[in-house]
Amino acid sequence: MLILTSVLTTGALTLTACGSRDDGNGDKGGDKTTVVIGVDSPTSGDLSALGLGIKNSADLAAKTANKEEYVKGIEFKIEALDDQAQPNIGQQNAAKFIGNKDVVGVVGPLNSSVSQSMQKPFNDAGLTQVSPANTGTELTQGDGWKTGDSKRQFKTFFRTATTDEIQGAFAANYLYNTAKIKSVFLIDDQKTYGAGLAASFKDTFTKLGGKIVGSDHVNPEDRDFNAVVTQVKKTGADAVYYGGEYPAAGPLSQQLKDAGNKIPLMGGDGIYSGDFIKLNKKAEGDLATSVGKPVEQLDSAKKFIADYKAAGYKDAYEAYGGSTYDATWSIIEAVKIAVEGNDGKLPEDARAKVLEAMAKVKFTGVTGDVSFDEFGDTTNTMMTAYQVEKGAWAPKFSEAVKPQS
Repeated sequence: MLILTSVLTTGALTLTACGSRDDGNGDKGGDKTTVVIGVDSPTSGDLSALGLGIKNSADLAAKTANKEEYVKGIEFKIEALDDQAQPNIGQQNAAKFIGNKDVVGVVGPLNSSVSQSMQKPFNDAGLTQVSPANTGTELTQGDGWKTGDSKRQFKTFFRTATTDEIQGAFAANYLYNTAKIKSVFLIDDQKTYGAGLAASFKDTFTKLGGKIVGSDHVNPEDRDFNAVVTQVKKTGADAVYYGGEYPAAGPLSQQLKDAGNKIPLMGGDGIYSGDFIKLNKKAEGDLATSVGKPVEQLDSAKKFIADYKAAGYKDAYEAYGGSTYDATWSIIEAVKIAVEGNDGKLPEDARAKVLEAMAKVKFTGVTGDVSFDEFGDTTNTMMTAYQVEKGAWAPKFSEAVKPQS
């Protein structure tokens, strides 16, 4: 795990977020205290489609809270930083957020590997972090979760996306029992998210009676997959399960079909993006899982969808729009609890009080009921399986999944 040097963190850790006073221009006049919510996601590079959806959805939550004057006397602002899906940049961004005394919480990042470089600095600084997309189980429960010995890793880390333990098991059950696929070639991109998801899938798939007829690793930057495609063809696998993200998954799927492997590729929420289909002319029939139910099917998401459209963002909210809005709103809720517990004013030790309030956060959000368990994991374990049909992701099956351990 990457950590910030003591040079970067010393001094920054003693900061408290007391907010800054702005001249209020609301109907009632008076001053408002500016509270900043940091947002970390890849807004450039291969994963920018997902990252921009995260940035915009967090922005919408803050603007909505301000419009509704949800927390009296507080004006929320978003500070969005681009991590380019790189852990070292995420580490630098963490230092920037910690150093800004007005930041009381951070939404993000997208990638579990980036989160690993941010968790300890945030924990040391007492700065709340809520990811809408991190699914690596070890981020909250440690490596011991695999043997039933889960222990919370960082008191400051929360997430509105469920874990790979849940997602991998759901994918395996769907592929084996519903899609009736009994043999799979397993590939992962060696990153924290991809490797963890593939391992979770393998564990459940083999327990069900499925066979892993071959496995390999690829580099997430690779776009030529001839070697692994040849291996897949030799095994006669019924499907490929890929632990990774859409920039590599799209070309991999197309090259599989180009070589005569007329089998589906399945992946997790990292490939559930419109860009997967744009990168893959032969995506028809491919499968993906993603957290929650499709927001388009949720009554609780109707206002979010309408407001997002009305706001005029040029980029789609993508797979994590709803969970990002809820992650941002959880911090807003915590600020509200802290303010109401301090005679209507932001406490001097706002970061500490916001973190303390996170255990009390409970509301109905875009994705449904939002709250966190003793590890900081979301209590919402709904998953959905999707299939590419007529050039678009179509939801096929949704279910709340219980942890296997």
